[in-house]
Amino acid sequence: MARILITDTKKKIGEEVQLMGWVHSIRDHGKVTFIDLRDRTGLVQLVGKKLPKITSESVIEVKGEVAKRPEKLINKNLDTGEIEIQIEKIEVLSLAKEMPIPLDTDGYEIEEGTRLKYRYLDLRRERLTKNIRIRSKAINFIRNWLVEKDFVDIETPIFTKTTPEGARDFLVPSRLQPGKFYALPQSPQQYKQLLMVAGFEKYFQVARCFRDEDPRADRAYGEFTQLDIEMSFVDQEEILKMTEQLFTDLIKEVFPEKKIAKEPWPRLSHAEAMKKYGSDKPDLRKDKDDPDELAFCWITDFPLFVKQDKEDYYHGIGKAKYAPSHHMFTAPHPDDVDLLDKDPLKVRGLQHDMVLNGHEVGGGSIRIHQSDIQEKIFKLIGFDEKKKKQFDHLLDAFQHGVPPHGGIAPGIDRFLYTVLGERSLREVMAFPMTAGGTTSVMDAPSKASEEQLKELGIKVNESRDKKK
Repeated sequence: MARILITDTKKKIGEEVQLMGWVHSIRDHGKVTFIDLRDRTGLVQLVGKKLPKITSESVIEVKGEVAKRPEKLINKNLDTGEIEIQIEKIEVLSLAKEMPIPLDTDGYEIEEGTRLKYRYLDLRRERLTKNIRIRSKAINFIRNWLVEKDFVDIETPIFTKTTPEGARDFLVPSRLQPGKFYALPQSPQQYKQLLMVAGFEKYFQVARCFRDEDPRADRAYGEFTQLDIEMSFVDQEEILKMTEQLFTDLIKEVFPEKKIAKEPWPRLSHAEAMKKYGSDKPDLRKDKDDPDELAFCWITDFPLFVKQDKEDYYHGIGKAKYAPSHHMFTAPHPDDVDLLDKDPLKVRGLQHDMVLNGHEVGGGSIRIHQSDIQEKIFKLIGFDEKKKKQFDHLLDAFQHGVPPHGGIAPGIDRFLYTVLGERSLREVMAFPMTAGGTTSVMDAPSKASEEQLKELGIKVNESRDKKK
C-alpha cells in the first residue's frame, strides 16, 4: 500500500489508506484517543484505542479505514471534516520531545531571536507555511510570465569584484590569489548591462543580493532577493507598462482576494510627490486600515544627484559635491543633459520607483550607454582615475557596440511583505538573518580555524575582536 496525502482521503470513504505526517494535536478521552494528523495538504482526524506513546509534533505512519463521521460530529471548519480515519495500525517514526516554542499561535508574541534559532519549527506554523508557499507561487508565476514574453533567465556570478555601489560589500578572500578578495554582489547591475552588450535584449533573474547595511523592518540585513529585469531598445514608458502589467496579472492570479486601488497605476513626479505627500513613497490607499487594498503608483523624475554633505555619504566614493540619488549608471533626462555642466542638482534622472502602500518595492532606470556622459557622472561624484579603473570592464565593453537599455528590480521580499501585510521582511523569508546579523538556525558568523586563516594568508586583529 502506498502513502496518500490527507487531501485525497475525502475520496476514499470505506477504503483502507496509509498516511504519514506530524501529530498536530492529541485528545485522550480514556477509552478512545483522537489525533489530528498534519501533512503538507492539511489536517485529518484519526481515531484509535490503546495507542503507543505519542507526543505532539511526532512523525507517525498510520493505516486505517476512511469512515464518514456522524452528521452531528462533522467539523465544518476542516476541509476533511466529514470523515475520520479509524486506526488499524500506527507506527511512531520519530518521537518528538517538548517543543521549545509554541506552534499553535501566529508567533508574533515570541521573541524573534528564539523563533529564528528554531526556524525549522517556526516554519511549521500555519501562517509561515502559507507565506512561503505563496512566495513560491508568486515567483513561479513571474518566471512563466516573463519567459512567455521572450525574456531569458540568466544566472550571474556570486563571486564578483568589489566596486563602490552605495553600500558596504561582503568580501570573500581568495586562496588561489593571496591578498585579493572577491565581493558578493550588491545586485547584478553590471552583469545585466554586459548582457545587453552581449545582445540578449531581454534578461531576467530571481537574484540573490548581498549588502552590509543596517537592517530595518522593510530591509533585511545581509541578503535579499530581487526580480532583476533588463531590456534593450526600450524607453522608460515601455518599462513601466511591462512591469505594471506583470504585477497586475500577478495580483489577480496569486492574490485574488486583494484589490488594486486604481488602474492604470497613478504616476507622480518626485517633486509632485514631495509637495503633495511629503514623501517619495506615498501611501495612496483610500482606507489605510484595509489590508486587501493595494495602491500601486510610479514615482519618476527623481533628481539625478543629491548634495553630498559628508565624506562617506555614498559609501566607497569619498569626498565630492554630489552623490547619485539612484546609482551612477542612471541616465540623465535628455532635456537636462546641458545642466550637467551648469547646475547638476537640477538634472532629473530617468529613474522610476515602484511604490505600494507607502513602501518602495522596486526601482530602476534607463542606463547611461554613452561613454562621454558616464565620464561626466564619474567626475561629478568625485571619481579619480583609480576609482574609474574599477569599472574598466564595463567601460571597455561599451566601446564595442552597446544598445540603449534600462530595467527595473522589484524586491521579492519587500513586495510580499507589503502585500501580505506582515510586520517584517523576515516573515516572508525561509531562513532570514537576525537584526544583529546572525544566520538563523546556524551559528554564523563564526570564527575560522588557525589553519584556515593561514591558508588564506589572513591574520585577525585580536584587539579589535576583543572590543566587540
